[in-house]
Amino acid sequence: MQTSFISPNDLCHKIAVAFSYSLFAFSTASNHAIAQVASDPAPDQPAIFSGPQVGEMLPPLTVRGAFEPVAGQEIDPVQDAGQQPLVLIFVHDVNRLAVSLTRTVSEYAHSRAGDGLASAVILLDDDPTTAEATLKRIRHALTDQVTHAVSIDGREGPGAYGLNRNVTLTILVAKAGKVTANHAIVQPSLQIDLPKILTSIVGVVGGPVPKLDEVLKSSNMAPANRPQRQASENAPPDMRSMLMPLIRKNASDEQIDQAAAAIEKRIAEDAAIKKEIARIATTIANSDKLENYGTPRTQFYLKKWAKELGERQSESTGDETSVEGSADKVPRR
Repeated sequence: MQTSFISPNDLCHKIAVAFSYSLFAFSTASNHAIAQVASDPAPDQPAIFSGPQVGEMLPPLTVRGAFEPVAGQEIDPVQDAGQQPLVLIFVHDVNRLAVSLTRTVSEYAHSRAGDGLASAVILLDDDPTTAEATLKRIRHALTDQVTHAVSIDGREGPGAYGLNRNVTLTILVAKAGKVTANHAIVQPSLQIDLPKILTSIVGVVGGPVPKLDEVLKSSNMAPANRPQRQASENAPPDMRSMLMPLIRKNASDEQIDQAAAAIEKRIAEDAAIKKEIARIATTIANSDKLENYGTPRTQFYLKKWAKELGERQSESTGDETSVEGSADKVPRR
């Protein structure tokens, strides 16, 4: 039998290479662990990556709206939020715990809309049509005033987001387009996960962190789908989600017409919304910033409502309301 001989120098070299490789592997594992502190692993489990990490910019996010006024439209919640704080809830798997946490977080996010917080829930599925059907089936358990959409990129979502299909929820909090918190959740728990998520949201909108019991009571004691709350005197209408499809710069004439029709339907049904649309439209139409809002067709509707609703409001209150320019001619692209 022939025996190979390894010189002392070769042996030292092999040992050094092996040691260097082990040191590199240890360093990589340590860095990986450090990078994962933003996500929410279950106890005694390694941290999990899902979605952009803290400090990274949110890539564009094209999804398809599920409910009116953006049903069937391609929207980008990231672009729509702009520099404002944003909460994105990616639902990878629909089950009781996932829906419960999604509803509670989205309801709290909606309650902070007055502080400029935008929010959206995106359901991931291999088939967008199936995802839309699922959202419609569970709509009674969702927060009605929050934008709900489905991924057009399958269950993995947009490739630039790096979402992990093995988690149940990925909840991102961002401000000025940059991620400030990442919660990748395998087994949703209101008691464990909700306090951390609420703290993350308060971190971008300010104020005290709400007590867990109060948030749970608010979410569980009232119906999830409640347009009557929007019309109540104690809760101002959610004008942001209503007007956003109208004032998007990249909206087509048809999409703007659909959004305007949905708004006019709400105006006819709800006096509080009619009053608020009159105020907003009149303020914008009489300002020097009208051209900053949407397209010429968007501006047509704003001037139209300012003229029609503003005049009616001024007749009932005695206030003087004037709108410069004509709203009679409908501009089209």
